[in-house]
Amino acid sequence: MLIRERMEETRFSSAEKLLVEDICNHSEELQYLTVQQIAQRNFVHPSTLIRVAKKLGYHGWLELKEDFLAEERYLTKHFQKIDANLPFLPTDGITTIAQKLTALEHSTLDDTLSLVQHDELNQSKQLLLTSQQIKVFGSNANRLISQDFLLKMNRIGKSASQATPGEEAYEAFNMPPDSCGILISYTGENHNLCQIATILKKSAIPFIAITSIGDNEISQLATCSLKMTTRERLYSKIGNFSINTSVTYLLNLLYCCVFSENYQQNLDHLIETGALIDKRPSTVAVMAETPIAKSIRLQDSFLPN
Repeated sequence: MLIRERMEETRFSSAEKLLVEDICNHSEELQYLTVQQIAQRNFVHPSTLIRVAKKLGYHGWLELKEDFLAEERYLTKHFQKIDANLPFLPTDGITTIAQKLTALEHSTLDDTLSLVQHDELNQSKQLLLTSQQIKVFGSNANRLISQDFLLKMNRIGKSASQATPGEEAYEAFNMPPDSCGILISYTGENHNLCQIATILKKSAIPFIAITSIGDNEISQLATCSLKMTTRERLYSKIGNFSINTSVTYLLNLLYCCVFSENYQQNLDHLIETGALIDKRPSTVAVMAETPIAKSIRLQDSFLPN
């Protein structure tokens, strides 16, 4: 839930309600105003700002202000020329649709990257590196999206699997201590996934949440969180374009972070196993593998000509 949404649902006094309305209506000015200035313009005592912050779950005004401004910056950045829900119109031709879909993909990737926090990403990486077993929990399309991530992780020797539909809670209960989970949920409030998050939390099994911005139950329970682009409505849209692109990017990012920890070893392993197993023919030169190419090590590519 976004801070603005929490403000709408929280019960405030008359004075507090007027203060919240002023904050929402003039958010662009907030960063330049002191507590005293905000209080004066709303004819309230400065302590009113602290009470509002605490009712929203914060320790103080400055903490609320920082999160509120960060949320506002995110919501007003990217996606200014494209609608994530209706990226093209019924009057658009196929070339225009192609262009707009490309613009949507670019906007989604830029948007998702802006949400990546170094410490959360690094903690996620360390969890995956130290876990002997990785299990992904998701619903509907997220299960399909994660299959490529699982394939890549298994090919570099990291044991990763997807929870069996209908058996997720049981599998969460039976995860060994040296494992970790990945929970993918756009809303972060999916009942089944919240149940799984609670099970993992009680069992002291760490897990990564891939979810929307704002406050939600799964992100509260997670060991660490990666935020996906949060622009789509739940169902009044053409398709889950930005959500799917964002989740795919974040899973690819996790895989790349794990791969990079033992870059040369993993690369050699993929080349060696590929040479033994992948016998697909190709008539396109750029796809062709040669004995020389198969034996090239990373450092060789940096040798001077």
